[in-house]
Amino acid sequence: MIKTLSIKNLGPIPQMQSGDLGAINLIIGPNQSGKTFVLKALYSALKTVEQYKRGKEIRTDKEILSDKLYWTFQSSELGNIVRKGENSMSFTMTSEDNEEFTYSFGPSTVKQANIDKNTFLPRSSNTVFIPAKEILSIRDIIIEAKEDNRFGFEEPYSDLAKALSRTQKGKNFDSFVQARDIVSSMVGGRLEYNEDKKEWQFQDNDRRIYEISTTSEGVKKLSILDLLLGNRYLDNHSIIIIDEIEANLHPSMIAQFLDAIFKLAESGVQFFISSHSYFVIKRLYILAHRNALSIPVLSFDKGQCTVSDLKVEMPQNPIIDESIALYKDEISL
Repeated sequence: MIKTLSIKNLGPIPQMQSGDLGAINLIIGPNQSGKTFVLKALYSALKTVEQYKRGKEIRTDKEILSDKLYWTFQSSELGNIVRKGENSMSFTMTSEDNEEFTYSFGPSTVKQANIDKNTFLPRSSNTVFIPAKEILSIRDIIIEAKEDNRFGFEEPYSDLAKALSRTQKGKNFDSFVQARDIVSSMVGGRLEYNEDKKEWQFQDNDRRIYEISTTSEGVKKLSILDLLLGNRYLDNHSIIIIDEIEANLHPSMIAQFLDAIFKLAESGVQFFISSHSYFVIKRLYILAHRNALSIPVLSFDKGQCTVSDLKVEMPQNPIIDESIALYKDEISL
């Protein structure tokens, strides 16, 4: 589990110190405040640690990181994501076992980042980034673009596309089975791979088959998580990053989705979730209090990052402020 994050001069973020992180971590703030920068920087570091010395990988950790940053941010030069007017950016993550991974680069950097410290042991578990947009219906196009080294779909998209494979039979983690049952109940079925047509289809609980193109984006988004839990790509030490968790989901689905996430977090899976939704914040607040669970919140606003805990209080943030303003408008009618 990642225990702390520290970021300096990345994109719109001058400085961020996370404090102690938890099994579920929420990142909130207005557009262009830095939420996705944090998720992408974290993802690049985690995938570097995972791929370094794994299997037949011969690249150095510096080479892996540089490629990950380049294809994840897809800027013509890495230096373009350094905060304007600053000499360098830096990113540090530490684990609960006191491992440390730190990288940095300056505004003139083209593709090669520096790894200043890496004491992480080889990591066998996988991290996955679930974007706001569904990718299932364009999976082959995403993989093709990556193989052709074309910009268009960021690295988290192509990594996720490659991770989607058939579910496997046999015993799975109890929490994964429970989470899959919640998701399957929510969407009314599961993804199946049609071997003859070489494509994914959606099969509902009455065994009716639907083409992916006719399935809603929300159903596809949730079904992707179900598939990853069933095909053994994830285990109980995995890290799941979800950007704009509420995208394309009805509020009732969001509530159930967060319940499934809580089940997975109990088993050891760690989550980093970004959101614009007061509904998401409030639901996590209730889960935190109901289960006496610490849920750290990194709240971005006007170039600053404040840290709070939903177990203790609702955070100060424009999302909360706007919800309060809406309530005041209502009672003034």
